[in-house]
Amino acid sequence: MDKYGCNIRRAVWCLFVMTLIATNHAAVVDIKTKGAKGDGITDDGPAILSAWKDACAGAPPSSMLIPPGTYLSLAIVLAGPCKGPVEIIAKGATIKAPPELAKFTKDTWININSVDKLTITGGTFDGQGQQTWQSAKCQDTQMSCQIPVNLRLYKIKNSVFRDMTSINSKNFHIVVLASDNNRFENLVIDAPGNSVNTDGMHIAKLNGLNISNANIRTGDDCISFGDGSKNVYIDRATCGPGHGFGIGSLGKYPNEEPVQGIFFRNCTMTGTTNGVRIKSWPDSMPGAASDIHFEDIIMNNVLNPILIDQEYCPNNACKKGAPSKVKLANVSFKRIRGTSATKVAVKLACSAGLPCENVELADINLTFNGGPATSECSNSKPKVTGPTVPAICRA
Repeated sequence: MDKYGCNIRRAVWCLFVMTLIATNHAAVVDIKTKGAKGDGITDDGPAILSAWKDACAGAPPSSMLIPPGTYLSLAIVLAGPCKGPVEIIAKGATIKAPPELAKFTKDTWININSVDKLTITGGTFDGQGQQTWQSAKCQDTQMSCQIPVNLRLYKIKNSVFRDMTSINSKNFHIVVLASDNNRFENLVIDAPGNSVNTDGMHIAKLNGLNISNANIRTGDDCISFGDGSKNVYIDRATCGPGHGFGIGSLGKYPNEEPVQGIFFRNCTMTGTTNGVRIKSWPDSMPGAASDIHFEDIIMNNVLNPILIDQEYCPNNACKKGAPSKVKLANVSFKRIRGTSATKVAVKLACSAGLPCENVELADINLTFNGGPATSECSNSKPKVTGPTVPAICRA
């Protein structure tokens, strides 16, 4: 018989009791106990950091509590590894960045890195980026400004982010980098359509990510993918305003990792400047993107609803004429319907040096001004199944 009075016949009951005791003694660190004021004026970053360190080092499962209220915070780094699973509970809380860009010396406002089994529940993260978007200096030459993203997740694994909101980021809202097997649920991202470089989510160099029920309004790509993105599943996402869902641009830098296994399903685009897009630079570095699939997408007055652009060259910042060396293969667009804001609703501009391979379009119904739209193709011979409006070109 042990100290809980257990014997063999009571083993199951005692296991339950000990589990309950362990749960009740889990560390819950309230940032208010660390001096957070929650007045929206005082820098509560040190209190958040102190609470995080205790929660991270606490007996698992532990948590950091950010009670309802408004908290101002300068840039902070919440670093692991932690002793075990840890949760940040921020239901009803708003955390605000200072609006002045001069108060940032690095490219991230809230940096969370090197944590396994993290959960974040709730919270509104307000980057207060309005002044930054209006800065001609930062818009004209990014190298002269350290423009912070709202939330950077680096080397985060096996984690869940639910019921979170990111608004008015100075730069990208959420960057997920080198972080495997994570999940986002019920995500809201919001910034005006004229905000600058405010990608909703940027994803790169990871394997395994699920995003479900995301509502994104922003001034750049709603979701963008860099190299090394693998096995990403996005379901029930809305986009608009914004630049759409974008793979790339790819091929700008040497030794880029392949993009493989990107799936969009049950999404809606409204008033965006692009719909679903894959883009790579001409005269690019070698690269590859394959197994990219867009299914059951609704387009509402969208410019360029379906676009492969292997001649992507914004601001003439590249050598035009030389073909892209990024190989695109096994790409599908299925059950995409709605309205195009331009006559050309489907454009497949593939590389002359590496033509697109195994591109499929099925059950497309896109109209323009109440009538049929058109399509354009180069260096692509797509497979077409089911009814398609517009008729799909072959070149």
